[in-house]
Amino acid sequence: MRYDEDRLRDIIDAIEAIQSKVDKDRSVFDSDHMIRVWCLHHITIIGEAASGISQDIRDRYPSTPWKDIIGMRNAIIHGYFHVDWDQVWNVVQNDLAPLRKDIESILKSEGWEA
Repeated sequence: MRYDEDRLRDIIDAIEAIQSKVDKDRSVFDSDHMIRVWCLHHITIIGEAASGISQDIRDRYPSTPWKDIIGMRNAIIHGYFHVDWDQVWNVVQNDLAPLRKDIESILKSEGWEA
């Protein structure tokens, strides 16, 4: 069984994985199918980890967009043949860094610092 701390760390790991492969250049993202699939895979992991976090943690940290994160995962899984690459790029460029700060703050608040 995975605990909330494990799932939060899974989110951090997935964000790091994406950030290790993607830079600010959209043309590289657009031209490299494997980079896009890499990002999609790790965004799915983020959503799956978020969906497994207890309701107690989600309720205590309502500023984290849990429903949006899980919804993105569901959209990818159930609509994989209709991927909106602009939306994926937007998530990678604009949402991951703030999410990482949120998750790190939760880990710290819960006493689960590294």
